[in-house]
Amino acid sequence: MSNKILVTYASRTGSTAGVAEAIGKTLAEGGAQVEVRPMQDIKSAQDLAAYGAVVAGSAIRAAQWLPEAMQFVRTYRAELAGKPFAAFLVCMTLAMPSADKYRAGVAEWLAPVRALVRPVSEGLFAGILDISQVSSLGDKLKFRLSVAFGVWSEGDHRDWNAIRAWAESLRPLLIR
Repeated sequence: MSNKILVTYASRTGSTAGVAEAIGKTLAEGGAQVEVRPMQDIKSAQDLAAYGAVVAGSAIRAAQWLPEAMQFVRTYRAELAGKPFAAFLVCMTLAMPSADKYRAGVAEWLAPVRALVRPVSEGLFAGILDISQVSSLGDKLKFRLSVAFGVWSEGDHRDWNAIRAWAESLRPLLIR
């Protein structure tokens, strides 16, 4: 089996892609051979056969991994179960002022993934709120009101130190 690690992701506005890149960079700096690819670039089980471990992540929409991320796990469930697999999510709930009290609930958003493939580790990270990137007018209004009431603030809330620390903790779990 290969020692190469795949870090794959589903992202809407680039925040999750940035987290995936940071995870891949951290693993590579630790000596691992890593490729970072969007989930849509994985076309077959044969694509996954080149990797000895997989780290998969998704942005969260409506308390769920993106549909294409869940489809990726469903499609490649057997392949993922046969190698070390870690999962992460990126969401704005963790950017709220009192995010710690929501952390356990946010972790449950990975339950559908866990039901298919048991991760060796899970990472939970805040993302970016850029209202100009929100596609629906209704959602833009909701976010603007949430910002006005202090629920969130616009900007990049990713904690790069936490992301790197989680990636470093993965190395012994992913490389056999």
